[in-house]
Amino acid sequence: MEYTLHALGMTVSYLDTAPQDGADKQILLLLHGWGASKESFAPVVEALKSQYRLIVPDLPGFGKTGEPDRPWGVNDYCRFIDAFIEALGLVDQTFSACGHSHGGRILIKWATLGAPGLRRLILIDSAGLKASRGLGWYLKVLPYKIGKGLLTLPLLGPLLKPLAEKQMATAGSEDYRQASPRMRQTMSMVIEEDLGHCLPMIRVPTLLFWGEQDTATPIAQGKRMARDIPNAGLVVLSPAGHYAYLDQFPTFIQALTYFLEY
Repeated sequence: MEYTLHALGMTVSYLDTAPQDGADKQILLLLHGWGASKESFAPVVEALKSQYRLIVPDLPGFGKTGEPDRPWGVNDYCRFIDAFIEALGLVDQTFSACGHSHGGRILIKWATLGAPGLRRLILIDSAGLKASRGLGWYLKVLPYKIGKGLLTLPLLGPLLKPLAEKQMATAGSEDYRQASPRMRQTMSMVIEEDLGHCLPMIRVPTLLFWGEQDTATPIAQGKRMARDIPNAGLVVLSPAGHYAYLDQFPTFIQALTYFLEY
């Protein structure tokens, strides 16, 4: 069922399949990726709701949860997870956590900051490592930077505003263009933080799922995470892209439940 609670001064929308009869079930926290919402895990919830208590929040800035009051970094999202868990009354309970893309980035950092109660970690096409930027990336963002520069010109800025805004509207990633100014700053902040140094500090058993054809977070990043995280395994799904868990859903569910139960 869908609920709301208050954490860090904001109203958070979330799904919770807690049994109405109070039965004790293993808890799985699911964190969606950038630009998505809790609904992106709807097939997972439907498949596993009879076996586990699934808790799926809309992260701040997405879905039905409002934006933070300022641009956030990864540490701020980790602080949100702590507040969310406390508001749910789960501080003294154990649970597993699964994150896709941006959700995985948050969990990587959170797992190194104490992560009370965390017993298993699942990362799906996770963000968190800075990608190597070739010429293509710089050519893609150059129009945006030029447009932004035009707007700052003292006298010509107002005159060139239509041209600059047109230039900026076609530049950068789709996620960046669709975000509000505050969330654009948030996106820049979280992408700029390389979490490679966090990987060796993760102490819980970890399972990674990766789409072999993922272009957003390439498979090379998954292989590095599997190498650098102690006690980690990697499941490569193919054909599958950045939403590998949906592209190869039966295989994902089978491997996930095996990992949670062993």
